[in-house]
Amino acid sequence: MTTIVVLFNLKPETDVSAYEHWAREVDLPTVRRLPGVSGFEVLAIQGLLNGDSEVPYSHVELIKIDDMDSFKRAVGTAEMQSIAAQFQRYALAPLFMVAESLE
Repeated sequence: MTTIVVLFNLKPETDVSAYEHWAREVDLPTVRRLPGVSGFEVLAIQGLLNGDSEVPYSHVELIKIDDMDSFKRAVGTAEMQSIAAQFQRYALAPLFMVAESLE
């Protein structure tokens, strides 16, 4: 199983509640219904396990992919390009990583 891991901080001028509303109402349902996607989560980081509240990223996205070819075609659509542009208005220099499960 392939997982796309996206690490990001919100831009300083971003209203956190506006971003979270957009993520719940637009991003999550749209990405979850894409061909090739078997799961999608957006996580707000609360702190480090050792109790430190200083974290390098404020948010993480986990996109589970079961068919990468279908997913790549889907993200090339006009709808997804619009969603990506909206995401870029909120996210500061997101880091997109492709990971493979060891299982």
